[in-house]
Amino acid sequence: MEKTSYDAKDITVLEGLSAVRKRPGMYIGSTGTRGLHHLIYEVVDNSIDEAMSGYCDNIMVALNKDNSVTVIDNGRGIPIKNIDRYKRPAVEIVLTKLHAGGKFGGSGYKVSGGLHGVGVSVVNALSEKLLVEVRRDGYIYSQEYSRGKPVTDLVKGEKTKTHGTAITFYPDPEIFEDLDYKYEILSSRMKEMAFLNRGLKITLIDQREEEGKKEEYRYDGGIVDFVNYLCEKKDCLHKNVIYFQNKDADHEMEIAMQYTSGYSESIFSFANNINTTEGGTHLSGFKGAVTRTINDYARANNILKEKDENLLGEDVREGLTAIISVKLKDPQFEGQTKTKLGNSEIKGFVESTVNTKLAEMLGENPSVARTIINKCLDASRARNAAKKARDLTRKKSLLEGGSLPGKLADCSINDPKFSEIYLVEGDSAGGSAKQARDRRFQAILPLRGKILNVEKARLHKILSSQEIQAIITALGSGIAEDFNIENTRYHKVIIMTDADVDGAHIRTLILTFLYRYMPELIKAGYVYIAQPPLYQVKNAKEVNYAYNDRDLDDLKKKYRGKRINVQQYKGLGEMDPEQLWETTMNPETRTLLKIEVEDALIADDVFSTLMGDKVEPRRKFIEKNARGVSFIDI
Repeated sequence: MEKTSYDAKDITVLEGLSAVRKRPGMYIGSTGTRGLHHLIYEVVDNSIDEAMSGYCDNIMVALNKDNSVTVIDNGRGIPIKNIDRYKRPAVEIVLTKLHAGGKFGGSGYKVSGGLHGVGVSVVNALSEKLLVEVRRDGYIYSQEYSRGKPVTDLVKGEKTKTHGTAITFYPDPEIFEDLDYKYEILSSRMKEMAFLNRGLKITLIDQREEEGKKEEYRYDGGIVDFVNYLCEKKDCLHKNVIYFQNKDADHEMEIAMQYTSGYSESIFSFANNINTTEGGTHLSGFKGAVTRTINDYARANNILKEKDENLLGEDVREGLTAIISVKLKDPQFEGQTKTKLGNSEIKGFVESTVNTKLAEMLGENPSVARTIINKCLDASRARNAAKKARDLTRKKSLLEGGSLPGKLADCSINDPKFSEIYLVEGDSAGGSAKQARDRRFQAILPLRGKILNVEKARLHKILSSQEIQAIITALGSGIAEDFNIENTRYHKVIIMTDADVDGAHIRTLILTFLYRYMPELIKAGYVYIAQPPLYQVKNAKEVNYAYNDRDLDDLKKKYRGKRINVQQYKGLGEMDPEQLWETTMNPETRTLLKIEVEDALIADDVFSTLMGDKVEPRRKFIEKNARGVSFIDI
């Protein structure tokens, strides 16, 4: 991309921050953890735009002890000269007005992610305090803001030979429910940005704890390194990552892909570094071209005979890990969340590139081509077997919901919005739960033993599993391509297992199944984990429950000097129905952990690690996390 000018004259204003403070969810998604993280992403994205334009190769993000966040880059620095119309410095306009930035006229940035211009001004509006320091034109300039309004004028300070922008902001406790940043989520995001911008160094520092943490991310291989990272816990079918790129006057694209022996596809698409989680035209172009190219090669080389049906898209994507990254001058996203790309012209650009370059790669590497197509043929045969299994279960009325599983104790209310189902480990606990429940709105489905690990099985085998079939039938929403969230019979699916190692394993197996084959349930916020107590603590007058060792220690301190009886629950079955209701099932007193996929890359990596074929990554994960983690929050 050619370098562009970036000065006060390049800042355009589309024209008040009070609206942001009144309805913050419209601008950052929520006032919970997700919205809190979004503040960092907005500031970092400005630095990334400088990197994409060729002016920045170093970004530092620091989580400070006082819960403020500092982002420093070595870009050009936000312009500091006055904008004639406002008679105020450009940096102040950028920080105090919505839709102000260098990304609208095409002169400040040729390619950028923050095309709406609301980013850093929204961060300012939702911060109790914000400090900006600009190193530009040989001097250091600084200014302070409070809740979106300038507290000082822009001050010209010492001389400097450096350049760039440093922003420190303090999220406003009046706005946010929680000021606790999740290091792992931020780490994943910064790593992702470094992968997508070859050669860019991003440093993440966490100074909130005494020991502190510091990680540096820089990947000279770009998205090839990205795919290698995603596949390091999987068995790859060919040694080298397939990579190709193309560009014209208004577009750039690069794709990296690798086939693995697994059965799930892991395809992530980006436009101008924005993770388009709902896909869009670039992803459609990629999928269509891969399917067409592989079919054409298979027929041209007589692997697919005339009588054979074409491989379908799901066949050629089984076990495929891929990154699609496009950069375009005028991207059209759906809404400020920017989760789906709508530019029609990029579809053809991606399609034609993949058609040509993938065909060349297959032609030049016949052994790799044969390995890939054999995998696709296996997937096709498994798909046909799964179709027969689905047809068979439909005939039995299993997937149509006409006949519910015999062991399901259903609730009497038919409205899904007010209904919940407990997926309970074991018949014993299931029996207690059936006695404990409120029959009006709580359904119970006991599960026998550990369900099938779907990470290691194809769909036809999954559909033959009695326990999984019971879950599918009870939920009523179907599975995979048959899934329809409108048919879901309960808007709370609660996994209730023992608070021990086996219970954690069963919980992970169920979550893996839901994540891989019913992800829409998790996205809709329908999936929860019950939190049964580990201990009952009794004294002469009262009964208390401890949900972890810390709770138990607190209760022991509370009753120090008094005689108490501590009972450890080895499983749900050890609680009588009244105790189970009081501690775990009563909506007035229970605690539920809602499952949210904050970052699809983290989730994909966790499930591959915990449930995949490779043992070594799982061992390392357990060694790293066993001491300090009581559950995994995905």
